[in-house]
Amino acid sequence: MRYLLIALLILATSAAFTEARCDFPAIFNFGASSSDTGGSTAAFPPQISPYGMTYFGKPVGRASDGRLPIDFIAQGLGLPFLSPYLKSIGSNFAHGANFASSGSTILMPNTSSGISPFYLTIQLNQMKEFKNRVLELSPQGNYLPPKDIFNKALYIFDIGQNDFTRMLATVGIQGVRQYLPQMAFQISAGIKEIYNELGGRTFMVFNMAPIGCYPAFLTDLPHNNSDLDLYGCMISYNNEAQNYNKMLKEKLSETRNLLPDATIVYVDTHSIKLDLFQHPKDHGLVYGTKACCGYGGEYNFNVHVICGNTKVIDGKKITASPCKDPENYVSWDGVHTTDAANKLIALGVLNGSFSEPVFPFIKFCDLKPVG
Repeated sequence: MRYLLIALLILATSAAFTEARCDFPAIFNFGASSSDTGGSTAAFPPQISPYGMTYFGKPVGRASDGRLPIDFIAQGLGLPFLSPYLKSIGSNFAHGANFASSGSTILMPNTSSGISPFYLTIQLNQMKEFKNRVLELSPQGNYLPPKDIFNKALYIFDIGQNDFTRMLATVGIQGVRQYLPQMAFQISAGIKEIYNELGGRTFMVFNMAPIGCYPAFLTDLPHNNSDLDLYGCMISYNNEAQNYNKMLKEKLSETRNLLPDATIVYVDTHSIKLDLFQHPKDHGLVYGTKACCGYGGEYNFNVHVICGNTKVIDGKKITASPCKDPENYVSWDGVHTTDAANKLIALGVLNGSFSEPVFPFIKFCDLKPVG
């Protein structure tokens, strides 16, 4: 598995760039910061440098130095980057919309300790309102999709990590476990809602990341050295993430049986990310559990002065600055992944071998080069 993504990278970047067909003319995405293309910064204070430094050259609302997996996936399908639903100026929704917002959770914020009001139910309500407006207004200009787009689109769920991590420090692993079945249930309910009310038929659900490998959590979550694996990742937290993933996979299987004419794909991005963290050099990277943008310690992360910020701590002025070579890092700011890592994650998704059932996009679309 460690060499699969490199082989796919060579394949994707060497493909001929031609006009191509794709069974998915649009993507509708639900999620948090790992797939937020600017929704949060449209609603709350703008992002600061050095976010966006690698690809966009400025902050564009993405929690990375550049692009996110959803950007590369859209590119691979020959679609433009998804506009955030919350962004009123400069958005184009002809090929879908992104309802993701940083800090979002699956469960209600007062239940899951999230910091964003745009939890999954709100994002789904926004999606339904989006369809209502399209049916009312389209065609009008070229910024809205055709009215028949909704049963042809690809619906992606990339959400749940905030539910998990925001409770760990306070209630611990045992306390978090009681919420995991509810999270899986709500994902299933969201799929059924889109299926019944919007006509959606193709769904992809990304599972939970190996949070035990992220610099921020390695710094802040309680653990001892005996809980670290050979690669420096926390075993107990990764195991619990996998417990949720097992529940999610089983719930999606149940949902698949209830909706036989729908395609419901479970995507094991956990395995892709885990391999990047544990074997970065096998994928052309160097640093696994060390953040590019941060300050101090083994993991270059300090919760009191996060990426791009300057603070005075103990009388000393401290700035969390970016590294000069983010292309060598898996982790961008301790919580999110770099442009380079996100490209590899997206290639793994597009390949289809990390999906159940196996879902190679090349069967449905003439893939564009990703780069």
